[in-house]
Amino acid sequence: MQPFPHVEDTAAARPGRLCAAWQAAHKPAAGVSRRMQLVAYAVPLAVLPSSIWRLPAVFDDGIGLGEKAYIVLLSILSEALAFTAIGLIAGWGEVFPRWMPFLQGRSVPTKATVIPAAIGATILTLITVLSLVTQVMGTTIRGDDLPANFPSEVGGWETAWFYVCYAPLILWGPLLAVLTVAYWKRRAPQNVHARA
Repeated sequence: MQPFPHVEDTAAARPGRLCAAWQAAHKPAAGVSRRMQLVAYAVPLAVLPSSIWRLPAVFDDGIGLGEKAYIVLLSILSEALAFTAIGLIAGWGEVFPRWMPFLQGRSVPTKATVIPAAIGATILTLITVLSLVTQVMGTTIRGDDLPANFPSEVGGWETAWFYVCYAPLILWGPLLAVLTVAYWKRRAPQNVHARA
C-alpha cells in the first residue's frame, strides 16, 4: 500500500487534463478543411520566431525593469493574439465553451468574430507592409534614419538573424484574412442551414 496514493493520482490526472484541454482547443469544427486547419496552425508558428527573438533582451543590463516587462508581455500577448486564429477553425470559435459563464453552449455570433478578425487582418497586413517599406528605405515612419544599433542596421549575423525571425510575421495578416473569409463562408446562414 502506498503512503500517499492521492499524490500519484493527481500527478497522473494532470497530464490527462492538459492533453484533453489541448485537444479541445485545437479540435476543428464541422466543415473545416485540412488546408484551413494547417493555415490556422501556421499563424502562431509564424509569430513565434519574433516572440523568441525579443526574449534575450530581457537579460540586457542596459534596459530597465519596465522595458524588460514590456518585452516579455509583448511576446506573450503576440502569441495569445496569434492563437485566436485557431478559434476560426475550432469548435470554440462557433460555440462558447462550457467554462464561460452566461455564454456557455451558445452560438458565437458570426459578425462578432468576423469583424474583429477582418480588422485585425487588415491592421496586421498594413503594419507589416509599412515595416517592410521602412526597413528597405532605412528610415522610420517620420522619415528619420534608423539608429545605428537598430537590429537591421547592425550588420552581420545579427541582422540576418533579425530578418529570419521577423520575416514570418509578414504572413500573419494574410493568413488571418484567409481564415476569416473561410470562417465567414462556413458560418454564413445558407451554409449553416445546408449542414444542419
